[in-house]
Amino acid sequence: MLGLNKDSIAGTIVSATLVCLVCSIFVAASAVVLKPQQVANKKLDKQINVLNVSGLYHSGVDVEEAFSKFEQKAVDLDTGEYLEGVDTSTFDIKKASRDPAMSSEIENDIAGIKRRPNYQVVYLYKEDNELQRIILPIHGYGLWSTLYGFLALEGDANTVYGISFYEHAETPGLGGEVDNPKWRSVWKGKLAYNDEGEPALGLVKGQVDASTPNAEHKVDGLAGATLTANGVTNMVTYWLGDQGYGPYLKRMQGE
Repeated sequence: MLGLNKDSIAGTIVSATLVCLVCSIFVAASAVVLKPQQVANKKLDKQINVLNVSGLYHSGVDVEEAFSKFEQKAVDLDTGEYLEGVDTSTFDIKKASRDPAMSSEIENDIAGIKRRPNYQVVYLYKEDNELQRIILPIHGYGLWSTLYGFLALEGDANTVYGISFYEHAETPGLGGEVDNPKWRSVWKGKLAYNDEGEPALGLVKGQVDASTPNAEHKVDGLAGATLTANGVTNMVTYWLGDQGYGPYLKRMQGE
């Protein structure tokens, strides 16, 4: 190889091959070395998001200690019952949704997610052995992307405590306002279900005031982001419904 003319076609091909080989080895080695840190960062990010939507995250908080106060439960979405023997710490919504053995096709796919995991991991926060928060993972399609987040309900399994999104690609300043703390704060105190037990939570055009019909179930819209707003409403409606957490939440309300 040393005798090759580097300006020849053969020399160019050999040089390019060697560069690609070295780069591939470097990238592969970096991926292996950094994987434990990536896994740890992903775990920490999930914990922070759960604490944040629960109102328990603040500067200086020991994340692992605060998160350890949550019970993690795998919920069978068809029956609403807890599943035993599931490693809740390693459950991945995206992987489960792609795996035919762990997910099902959706018939009335208003959330635009195509497949639904057969079970989801929920997070329960208790004080003095009394349930205070139920944290539900949710996801659904907006304008440009699938939004992934959490919906927090109070212990009555009906009153909203908060909502947050940890991943999306909606337009900054428009649909991206789902990240705005001011907008997220208007969800608190809203009711997820109406008197008939049907999902009623959703966004309206403009702002909610005393004259808004069913104001206790409605949230301010996103100015200039109608499709994202519709996506959020459809997402919440789906996950509160019979194909989502409906059976589980009805059971919790009964208890």
